[in-house]
Amino acid sequence: MEPGRSYPNCISCHPEKDSISLSRAREQHAVYCRALGDLGLEVIKLPTDDSHPDSCFVEDNAVVHSGRALICRMARETRRGEEGPVEEALSEYLRTTRAVDPATVEGGDVIHLPDKLISGLSERTNSQGVEQMHNWLNVHVDTVEDPNMVHLKSYATYLGEGKMVVSKRFAEHPVLGGFELIVLPDSEAYAADTLTVNGTVLMASGREKARALVRDAGFEVISMDTSEYEKCQGALTCLSILF
Repeated sequence: MEPGRSYPNCISCHPEKDSISLSRAREQHAVYCRALGDLGLEVIKLPTDDSHPDSCFVEDNAVVHSGRALICRMARETRRGEEGPVEEALSEYLRTTRAVDPATVEGGDVIHLPDKLISGLSERTNSQGVEQMHNWLNVHVDTVEDPNMVHLKSYATYLGEGKMVVSKRFAEHPVLGGFELIVLPDSEAYAADTLTVNGTVLMASGREKARALVRDAGFEVISMDTSEYEKCQGALTCLSILF
């Protein structure tokens, strides 16, 4: 979903939020969609939602696993209502149900692995949300608890081949202990939000140390300009739902 006209009003405490360029955000989104298509994915685009500033961050609206989708209940009331078009699109391909009160759960908290999920217990996802995710998707869910983080995938993402890229904040967390961890320098921690598609890793541009670490771990890397999404505290995974 391309950013709507209200995108500059996104939820963010980033110091450069006031400098958001909608036109540049849309250009970056178009490049992102082309990259997904070039990597072999069929890209389903939803109509722009001008009434919800954060609606382009579609990942938060659903958690998908094994032919099912849990439609999320956002923690921020201003984001509730974004999920309708996402649910409608996913229901054509997957069995869906909605998370219900008192659960809050957002897809940006969920790391997808072949045999399980890892979810943040965060500002946006609570224990009831994790329980409903586990029950509907019928999958084991490990948790990383930190009430001061917005989403777990801002700090750790799975690359494949048993390897995880992670910021120092969670580099010693026991839930991540079974993975080969690629720990990023603090100055490039934003690059921990990566998206792997068919063995190729999409990463935020401008973080050359992080790029080199992932490349040295054996992955092809494509750098993407995400400047206008960073200003809204969003990143690469936020812009899509893979299934």
